[in-house]
Amino acid sequence: MALQDNLAEVKLAPAQRRARPNWMRIFYSKTAVVGLFLVVFWVAAALLAPILPLPSPTDSDVMAMGNPYPSAAHWLGTDVLGRDVLSRLVFGARTVLSVAPLSVAVAMIVGITMGMVAGYYGGWIDTIISRFSDIILAFPVLVIYVILIANIGPSVLNIVIATTIASAPGIGRITRGLVLGLKEQEYIAAAKLRAESTIYIMLVELLPNCRSMLIVDACLRIGYTIITIGILGFLGLGLPPPNPDWGGMVKESVTVLNVWPLMSLVPSAALVSLVLGFNLLADGMREAWKP
Repeated sequence: MALQDNLAEVKLAPAQRRARPNWMRIFYSKTAVVGLFLVVFWVAAALLAPILPLPSPTDSDVMAMGNPYPSAAHWLGTDVLGRDVLSRLVFGARTVLSVAPLSVAVAMIVGITMGMVAGYYGGWIDTIISRFSDIILAFPVLVIYVILIANIGPSVLNIVIATTIASAPGIGRITRGLVLGLKEQEYIAAAKLRAESTIYIMLVELLPNCRSMLIVDACLRIGYTIITIGILGFLGLGLPPPNPDWGGMVKESVTVLNVWPLMSLVPSAALVSLVLGFNLLADGMREAWKP
């Protein structure tokens, strides 16, 4: 009977020790609430874009090209090609909020895998993965993006590939550090005594204890990726036209910046607000989930 009780304690140990972020605590953080509001606002705009009473973001209003200022037909005016700025802004949110989270999700999967393997096994495996990560991290992130996109061409898939290559090593380094601190814990030893597989230990015992930090890091990286997508669009390396792209909108308005600055200020403000939302949300989650 005593042996069964001891085994029960060993089986329950991981569940008792596993760190589980309390999602409701986020709403007690004003920082997180403000960030969440900004993110939800743009997500809602992106989701509702097809049913909103907006003109097509690719249609040109020839009559408005000579008068790009706000009007009843175009609330935020038109761009240099007569396309509705508000429509391109809203549909541009769909582009940003589909590409950036997808890119970061793929990078997180690759990076977490690298970090888990390196931290858990150690030895020469850790050395190889760590040295590879050091080489990638030695290059400025934007340089990696520009080199890759300039050579393989702008597309959603290529942006995902570039984000994965640029971000996965950093994610792997964070995960490795967390795993190194966790793998010596008693509940990991208990899992090994139960003859659990390595995959089980990584996914069930280690990963849940890393997820708070990784979720915060993912939010920050989505913000960084949104900025990078905007920069690539401004440099002409973003998604090919006529796809609405906030960075591309700023680039197209440079020629009329002195005449009609709102044409570039609107997408710039949208970009700043969305990135700020993800950053505030990440800071709020970090505050709410402090042990």
